[in-house]
Amino acid sequence: MSTATTTRDLSAIEHGQMLLDARQVTMRFGGLVAVNKVDLQVHSGEIVGLIGPNGAGKTTFFNCLTGMYRPTSGEVVFAGKLLPPRPAKVARAGVARTFQNIRLFQNMTTLENVLVGMYCRTHANALDAVFRTPRHHREEADCRARAMELLGFVGLADHVDDLARSLPYGHQRRLEIARALATEPKLLLLDEPTAGMNPQETKEAEELIFRIRDLGLAVLVIEHDMRFIFSLCDRVTCLVRGEVLVTGTGAQVQADERVVEAYIGAPFEPEAPAGTQTREDDHGTDA
Repeated sequence: MSTATTTRDLSAIEHGQMLLDARQVTMRFGGLVAVNKVDLQVHSGEIVGLIGPNGAGKTTFFNCLTGMYRPTSGEVVFAGKLLPPRPAKVARAGVARTFQNIRLFQNMTTLENVLVGMYCRTHANALDAVFRTPRHHREEADCRARAMELLGFVGLADHVDDLARSLPYGHQRRLEIARALATEPKLLLLDEPTAGMNPQETKEAEELIFRIRDLGLAVLVIEHDMRFIFSLCDRVTCLVRGEVLVTGTGAQVQADERVVEAYIGAPFEPEAPAGTQTREDDHGTDA
């Protein structure tokens, strides 16, 4: 796929420029605080990981970023502008996502799935489609050409006419990424992109994400595979009970004892036998 085609809307974005600035994002469901005052920044050409144990609020936070949820408080700024809590407007602003559970149009071909992703960037209206105007024909040809390039980019050029439901699991994950890229995003959010994959598929997914980053896009990824996330990401943020526990490089986050405790629990400390004094008690007696 040509870089020019993929990055047609990235000319005004400098490498390293802040794209996403989530400020004190909070999401409450009644008395449950699922996300609590989360700050997170992502820059162009950067891969940022979001980790945490089950129930930490990672996907809820993604939903706040993409307009599926309206945050109870806080704000999401993208490329210097406040993002409206409407999925369609978020997509047009340049933010795309994939889902933890694959959400393809199973009875449509791979090509058709990618074409659906381009809808938010098309300009022809219903009358153009009904009367098959020259504008409609030009746009349709352009969309098909770009969809073919995207399928080639993710390694699905030989599966253009295959139904999505007939694709192997790893290919379905790639197709979902291709459909997200079809919206021409500046920021791509990936929710567990390697879930259910074997080691070879995981390696291929890692290489694909690196190639997406190399196009100038920013990537924010949720993942439970720690080896994958630490080898992939420039920075990692760990959420625990809806709050940011730590943010840093992979090495810094791995070395943080609080992260280890969040995943495997606090070390077990056996109780002292009944009648046994502690060292502090002994010192107290001496005093």
